[in-house]
Amino acid sequence: MRNAIVIFTKVPKIGDNKTRLTTERGGILTVEEAKEFYEASLLDVIDSCIAANCGDVYICQNLNGDKDYLNQLIESTFGKEAIKEIFTDEGRSFDQGMQYAVDYIFKDGSGQRLADSVFIMGGDIPSLQPSTIREAVKKLELIASGPQAFTCVKQTEIVNPTIGAGIIESVDQEGGFNLIGYTYSTPFSFNGVFYNPDGVTALDMIAFKAAEHTIPIMLVEMIPDIDLPVDLASFLPVLNTLKIVQQYDSNIMLPKRTIRYLEELGLQTTAPVSKIVD
Repeated sequence: MRNAIVIFTKVPKIGDNKTRLTTERGGILTVEEAKEFYEASLLDVIDSCIAANCGDVYICQNLNGDKDYLNQLIESTFGKEAIKEIFTDEGRSFDQGMQYAVDYIFKDGSGQRLADSVFIMGGDIPSLQPSTIREAVKKLELIASGPQAFTCVKQTEIVNPTIGAGIIESVDQEGGFNLIGYTYSTPFSFNGVFYNPDGVTALDMIAFKAAEHTIPIMLVEMIPDIDLPVDLASFLPVLNTLKIVQQYDSNIMLPKRTIRYLEELGLQTTAPVSKIVD
């Protein structure tokens, strides 16, 4: 199975990235710090995707993003050959943008498709591990090769599919997901996942769509993203733990750029101290 790993991202730019972490929105970072933090996070995510070594790595960037800046940033960090391609999102909403990225890879399931499966993730999940990506690929291959997976494909117009239907996703701390993967033969679209009139969470919508079309679905471990100050506060202990665990588990990949930048900022998380009552 040919896999495409797509990182869905805005190009790092002051005032465009992680604005809910900034003091202007009640957070703790300046707009410059938010941009630098996101850039470090994005590079760590790219690093993990490359290290996973289980598919071509693509980047889908925002329409108005500075492609030259992103190209220079990636080439200076990883080299010219690390990323298969950077392409521009042409969707007008988050649903449409995610679907555009998938359609760009699958080419309507035709013989010209760039991969048999696509895995999409954001650039704000710096603790993402290569092992998690490899697990997602392995699980998708497993469920998409079963009889239920090929029965599910009959809902589509695809004839003689090389692999069956299936979805893999992570969960995050707010009823969403930060990694999702599925095969070109899966009867699924992002329509209504993020924007729906009933206020259903993105995670629920994926489950509802999978149930409606009897799509085999499996999970990988939770991957936290960082959107809000509380996310950043809860993430700092994760980094501290990873630094210790990595000494004993060589499979752990540290998000070194994110760690370095947060240490430069001098941020620490504390917990309320409870008084002992006799």
